[in-house]
Amino acid sequence: MTDSNSVAKTFRALVESADRKFARVQDVPAYGRVDNHHYFHKVFKAYMRLWKFQQEFRAKLVESGLNRSEIGEIASRIGQLYFGHYMRTSEARFLIEAYVFYEAILNRNYFEESKNSRKDLGARFKQLRFYARFLLVSLLLNRTHTVQVLAERLKALVDDSKAAFRGTDFKEWRLVVQEIFCFMKVATISMNVRPLRYSASFDSHQLSLPFVARFHAKRVLKFRDAVLTSYHRNEVKFAEITLDTYRMLQCLEWEPGFFYQKHPVEPNENGATIDHSGASGIIDINLATDMTDPSLPPNPKKAILYRPSVTHLIAVMATVCEELLPDSIMLIYLSAAGKCCQNSVNQMASYGESRKSVRSKVITQNSRENCNSLPESCKSEKRGSSDLYDEYLWFGHRSNGGPNVLYPGDIIPFTRRPVFLIVDSNNSNAFKVLHGAERGETAAILLSPLRPAFKNPLNVDTIQSGSQFTFFLTAPLPAFLEMVGLPSANMDTDVYNDAETIVSSALSEWETVLCTSTSLNIVWAQVLSDNFLRRLILRFIFCRSVLSFFSTKEDDDLPICLPCLPDSVASNSGVVCSAIRRLAKHLNVADLFNFHEV
Repeated sequence: MTDSNSVAKTFRALVESADRKFARVQDVPAYGRVDNHHYFHKVFKAYMRLWKFQQEFRAKLVESGLNRSEIGEIASRIGQLYFGHYMRTSEARFLIEAYVFYEAILNRNYFEESKNSRKDLGARFKQLRFYARFLLVSLLLNRTHTVQVLAERLKALVDDSKAAFRGTDFKEWRLVVQEIFCFMKVATISMNVRPLRYSASFDSHQLSLPFVARFHAKRVLKFRDAVLTSYHRNEVKFAEITLDTYRMLQCLEWEPGFFYQKHPVEPNENGATIDHSGASGIIDINLATDMTDPSLPPNPKKAILYRPSVTHLIAVMATVCEELLPDSIMLIYLSAAGKCCQNSVNQMASYGESRKSVRSKVITQNSRENCNSLPESCKSEKRGSSDLYDEYLWFGHRSNGGPNVLYPGDIIPFTRRPVFLIVDSNNSNAFKVLHGAERGETAAILLSPLRPAFKNPLNVDTIQSGSQFTFFLTAPLPAFLEMVGLPSANMDTDVYNDAETIVSSALSEWETVLCTSTSLNIVWAQVLSDNFLRRLILRFIFCRSVLSFFSTKEDDDLPICLPCLPDSVASNSGVVCSAIRRLAKHLNVADLFNFHEV
């Protein structure tokens, strides 16, 4: 008994030590390049020691009263550490390791309650939190089947909790269940078809690859850091990941070469075998194994901000900008409503009623893609300070006014370093004034249309489906299908694959055009070698051309890029127009487009 007490005492001391280190590491900001790797290793080492100790003395610890849920709590903490490290580093291997731990917890039923512990409210909340964390990791890894299974189990557990603990309010957990089912409904539109992450099999175009390899600009910038945030009323989200940031986050990462490898069965000292993936085996803590192609550059680090205050957003941008390495570029992604926001339902209704009256001339549309046709506020002239602070985006309750608004002028200080700015808003045009007002480096700017375009606008909930411009940049074909009213879930597989081939061929051809262009602005040339940024530029061209031909789109409401891309990839160019025409005819929706003007 004394020996058991000693083991239990040592175990509790190890738990307390690991928990203290865990609490400290949770307070470390998830952005910036402060070197915390040494401290993170200390935390992982503490939990490795704790995990191995409970395995070695499992029988004595159980005899002393150790519950399986306590073992699950330790494993869950390790999963949280891996996930937190992924959010700080964007290294997919940590996300995969988090999944491995959470999956092991689920398979070994660490949080499954015995009949005598069904009334333990603390254990029930631990179980609920475990499911929520595992769901988030599974979503980010696009494990669609796992997400569906976990969501159903979470729903059943919440329903059971309401019955078993009648005196406890589970309203927040009911909202979590609603969030995940709503998120699944929208996010799986693109998840089930192809990865949002950069995949060599989908995104490396063999015909244009030699031109990309030979392309050389006078200056080449490396994409290392990104700041991603969105703020919309009632936007689809799960935990602190909104639909827009979820899509953009994955768009800026490499697809892992494989999911994870099952650990081999190894003999123990008695000659028996230990299956590391079995219900009583070892969960390895591995910081050294990399699960991505070593020939690929690392994923850019991403600061993902959920409903930040404007001051916090500016502080994060300042930190990332200050620590940006030489010859690197920072991507800033902003998705939010502007001061001109109207009720989305009324806006789309009036838009639908006027669709026949806004059929635009494609020649006029394409002239607006030319820099010479931009408004005076968009040309490279010195700006007055008032121009930079006239209009804004909302990042908070509108009743609070000034503290919750982000002005174009707030971005100006960061243009002392290279910036790739994406603004998805109904007031995106406000940020045209940045062009020519930079303080050192000309910014690369992609601005969304002021409103989305759909064949049947009244049938689309623009809030619940996410921002259309972001959808085009992250999943161009699903975005196209949503726009023309063709549900991808019901589409014939061969028809969809052929459409994907048409889009891929078009992007490959445009890639060649850009790489061989003699009029490509240096702002775009210096980032064209980066796979992620080049893919965003190509998808922008696709989005702009599709919307320019779409019959319901107003002629003055197209995506804008600053500085301008070459005329050779304008919507009225043969290489671009022919691809959109081919795609529309293949899907039998050519009647929705105005190709006759070209």
